[in-house]
Amino acid sequence: MKLFLSFRKPTFNGGSIMETHATYDDVNLVLRLYDLRRESRMRKARDWFATSFKARTKDEFDALCPAGSEENTYFRMVVSYWEMAASFISSQVLNQELFFQSGRELLFVWEKVRDLAPQVREATKDPSFLRNLESVANSYIQWLNKQSPEAYSAFTARVRGMSR
Repeated sequence: MKLFLSFRKPTFNGGSIMETHATYDDVNLVLRLYDLRRESRMRKARDWFATSFKARTKDEFDALCPAGSEENTYFRMVVSYWEMAASFISSQVLNQELFFQSGRELLFVWEKVRDLAPQVREATKDPSFLRNLESVANSYIQWLNKQSPEAYSAFTARVRGMSR
């Protein structure tokens, strides 16, 4: 599948930026992201992450995902995939509203790494670690709360409950 991206310029109306509408390019990128998630090794990584990744501290992470292990590989595959997808939204290459309508797995991943991310940033002296994922997840939370005020709290309670 070939992927062609077109960068959209925001339109201005009386000095304020108007929201852009989703395009066919946005739809194609969402479909491409979905297709990448279906790759067999990525499916295994996502399954492991959803069912087995429960680390909330750097020490728990190091024990669960030691360097060179399959678990470490799976972790990196999942979080780097969603960091990449989030970067498309942060860079305004992908329409945020369209993505939020079907991309809740991004929020699921963020909820599972939310406690860990600041600790990894500190340990690695890399404040940019998962910054796109965090930023887009926070926007997603705001969007979700506008759609249904109780949805996010119920969602995060389920995800956090799975991580125990």
